[in-house]
Amino acid sequence: MPGTSNYDAQNKINKVTYQPMTQQNPDTNPIEAPQVAAWWAERRRYLEQIRKVPDIKQRFRKELFFYVLRRVLWSYGFFPVVLAFWLPLVLASFNPVVMAQDLITLLQGFVATNPEQQANTLSSLTIGWLSIGTFFLVFDVVISPFRSPYEYEADVYMKSWEQLNGTFDSEFPAPSPE
Repeated sequence: MPGTSNYDAQNKINKVTYQPMTQQNPDTNPIEAPQVAAWWAERRRYLEQIRKVPDIKQRFRKELFFYVLRRVLWSYGFFPVVLAFWLPLVLASFNPVVMAQDLITLLQGFVATNPEQQANTLSSLTIGWLSIGTFFLVFDVVISPFRSPYEYEADVYMKSWEQLNGTFDSEFPAPSPE
């Protein structure tokens, strides 16, 4: 960032990200409240307008479906399966023969038990699978939230609206056409 006016080379900090929100900087020209209100009003108006467009509604449903499907498959399909095979492999010192021998012994013991113990074992495995999957699902949704096509369209529209209406902060001028 040495080329920008917001970089303090002596302290090696970016003044924009370093500034506390409560501190007033006399060098900057803050955007006035009516401009901010107009920006948000225009964004709300545009979002209401594009929510009626059938193509974007269909794209929203499709992207939401694939987002949820991807998250569920990763969380309940990939992570518990990897943990179920990776942890025993690590505990067997990466020797698949030892892991297979231990697994065969466990499976023989499972088959030899009565049906009540088998049902209890299967329900414990199912609860473990679902709890691991749910943990990863919540974690995955928090880390990578759904990005609505409505919001994307509104962001693109608002960038062009800012250029047309000239609502720019003095520190971040509009790119000059070259």
